[in-house]
Amino acid sequence: MRACLHLFKFLSLSRSFTPKMFGFSKQIRSCSSAPTDRSDQLRSFLELCMDRHYVSPGETNSDLFQRGLSCSYGPLGTELRRNLLEQWWHSVTRGRDIGSAQEQRGAHPGDTTAAPKVPNCENKSTDGCLAAVRPVVGAGEQKASLRPGGDGSVLPVFSCFCSAEITQTSLVWFCSPRTSSQWLDHWTRQRLKWWKKFALSPSDFSSIEVPKQELEDAASRGVRILYNFPWGSEALETLWSRGNAELLREHKGARSKLQCRDGQKSVPHVVSISGNMDRGVMAFLSNSLQQLKREEGRQKLQQRKVLKLHPVLAPVKVALNIGRGPAVELRQVCGGLLQEFLEAKIFTWPGYLETVPTSAEQQSAKYDEMGVLFSVVISENTLENGLVQVRSRDTTIRETMHISELRNFLSRYISAAENI
Repeated sequence: MRACLHLFKFLSLSRSFTPKMFGFSKQIRSCSSAPTDRSDQLRSFLELCMDRHYVSPGETNSDLFQRGLSCSYGPLGTELRRNLLEQWWHSVTRGRDIGSAQEQRGAHPGDTTAAPKVPNCENKSTDGCLAAVRPVVGAGEQKASLRPGGDGSVLPVFSCFCSAEITQTSLVWFCSPRTSSQWLDHWTRQRLKWWKKFALSPSDFSSIEVPKQELEDAASRGVRILYNFPWGSEALETLWSRGNAELLREHKGARSKLQCRDGQKSVPHVVSISGNMDRGVMAFLSNSLQQLKREEGRQKLQQRKVLKLHPVLAPVKVALNIGRGPAVELRQVCGGLLQEFLEAKIFTWPGYLETVPTSAEQQSAKYDEMGVLFSVVISENTLENGLVQVRSRDTTIRETMHISELRNFLSRYISAAENI
């Protein structure tokens, strides 16, 4: 029997959710239970997220963020979550893992569907906005009629409910009854590999079997993908081997409706994956934060915080600043570069528009904490010979480059990081 694939992405921000509904039973807990000796570390981390525009200030936002729930994100947090969702969608619809998995299991290779763009719900009413191909299971009282296509094709279903609580991604995979356990193991390896791909410290991500007493109804096995936060492990994704009971119940036992198109008479089994992307955002922020100590002069230690987010996830790729020279002309050059980068979809921070004067060291410290990959200084040298100074977040090395090379340099760097 060929593997049958049904795939949907579900972004749900529901007021009336329960942890069990999303596969995170006994995992969502307030960080107020964190050990006392780690409270300062947690407080410092949350302050950094608010100061550097990842989370909007306020105790309510801080509490929601700690619990892995949707909060009011700042501009960088919004962009980070968008990048994470795009990478997730790419990995389960167009990634090499899907094609190789289908070929290995005998499914029809080569059938793919282009991923729709993530709807921007940040500015929509909290009463709810819906952009869906069809209703999906788990969206409040809504249900979907799940029926496998049987041809190995990717069938994306895309919904967004904006009313404030959780951002969830979901994958449903239909397969032969005799291979369901193998598929659960396969997807566990692939999902863990995906989370570790973007991590600065991959060992903080792990997987664990769900104890039998915690299995959901109709599930024969379950696996959780965990991240080891300073206060303890939390689930990022939960995978279930659900058998065929839900399909039969949904279609009132009409087996003829559930048979795949390849002629097999057995009812497919279901492997499902549910992910909490709000907790994923927090996991990558926590995982990427480094506190480095550097000795300067005699017995003088300087602490440097760096948010070393993966280049693909980092919200800000480059920051533009001005050095010595005629301010008006330098700002004009920066404005031209900003437009050029935006056209190339390179998210840019317009540091040249800031009115509070800061030193080069203060600027670098700020951009390191924001996770900015590169900072560029436009100066009188740029006006004279087209040269700019480029500083790397990860190496702190400053190098000189011609202004005409910047766009290609950044594009190549980001593209290379995507392919690793």
